[in-house]
Amino acid sequence: MSKTVVDIDIMRPVDEVFAFITNFENNPKWQNGMKSCTFTSDGPVGVGTTYDQVASFLGKTIITKFRVIEFEPNRLVKFVSYESTFPLRILRSVEPIEGGTHVHAVIEGEPTGFLFKLLGPLLDRMVASSINKDYSKLKQLLEM
Repeated sequence: MSKTVVDIDIMRPVDEVFAFITNFENNPKWQNGMKSCTFTSDGPVGVGTTYDQVASFLGKTIITKFRVIEFEPNRLVKFVSYESTFPLRILRSVEPIEGGTHVHAVIEGEPTGFLFKLLGPLLDRMVASSINKDYSKLKQLLEM
């Protein structure tokens, strides 16, 4: 089980940051290797919202279906993959700080397949590095 925790401050209001990170169709704008994210359910984001994601990692295409399992507006969103070669559980929470927003994220994954299992600890470090770069890019993008 791979687990990465990210804490970053973004100098934008909570509602703007939360709206951006819960519109999953924005993911390709700030997540490396992300090809597309498409909502597969209607309505505003909330518990039960689903979306499909296509990403590339280590030359492999990873198609993942996600479902939101917890949602508190302008506070937190938790979503899990329910179909993927790289099962994930992701929590993103926000809280106001002076002049902006503190973002806390916990990304947990359980890679499947021979190549991913073979890479083990090296894969964990690669994933953590990639995730940290993604959140730095998110900060840069939102503070422009």
